[in-house]
Amino acid sequence: MSETSPGISIEARAVSPAWMKVERARHAKRPYPMDLIERLFTDFSEIHGDRAYSDDEAIACGLARFHGEEVMVIGNRKGGSTKERVRRNFGMPNPEGYRKALRAMKFAEKFGRPVITFIDLPGAFPGLGAEERGQAEAIARNLREMARLRVPTIAIISGEGGSGGALALAVADRVLILENALYFVITPEACAAIMWRDAAHKERAAEAMRITAQEVRELGCVDDIVPEPAEGAHSDPDGATALLDSCLSYHLAQLKAMTVDQMIAARQQKFRQIARFYTEE
Repeated sequence: MSETSPGISIEARAVSPAWMKVERARHAKRPYPMDLIERLFTDFSEIHGDRAYSDDEAIACGLARFHGEEVMVIGNRKGGSTKERVRRNFGMPNPEGYRKALRAMKFAEKFGRPVITFIDLPGAFPGLGAEERGQAEAIARNLREMARLRVPTIAIISGEGGSGGALALAVADRVLILENALYFVITPEACAAIMWRDAAHKERAAEAMRITAQEVRELGCVDDIVPEPAEGAHSDPDGATALLDSCLSYHLAQLKAMTVDQMIAARQQKFRQIARFYTEE
């Protein structure tokens, strides 16, 4: 039986370009942050706990080596099976996850290790317990502290980069985004529910929000786009990793050539200019 409803043409049901990017970013076989970390780095040694409440299993932090150089790696964990996804809170961090990440960043700063973060989350966990334990404060503290870290920082948006939950790991010298990844303040479904009172308008919202890699690059929200294999990262994870490796190496070398003061000044100036706009009278 045809899935096309009577009276609706194939052309009318065509998927919008922006929504195609959303589907690729959410593809079930797309490499998650930990998949990329395992391929890119060696000698990963995980750090647990925030020394205040608990160990958030939605966030992984640890020392590792990138082409022989010691770095601090941070990424959110989404989980493969349904059971593991529940355990990882579907990749959405609680405040203790952001505090653990900040603890790792401060450790890296103390010992002069570059910080590299990987982001694939629709947002921070909005549950009652998270709010009671200071979700907003944890995110705000990360924003402030990342802005003045005295080591090179690179953030990589590999899937979905959602709202403050993503930004708390992305105030970096270089923000890279994979070709089919997204960067947004709210999901298209949620935007549609607010704007048109119907989540079915999600494709329309995705087009209007300008959330694709190319569009957020034009807006100045990211610094570089990492190309993917023709059919997307899920079609060739090793090929996607090789492309990311090359881009990461290039930007890390650039940052290491700068003095600490130059690096921090450039980082802060970049974020001051994001979202600026002008009107003509």
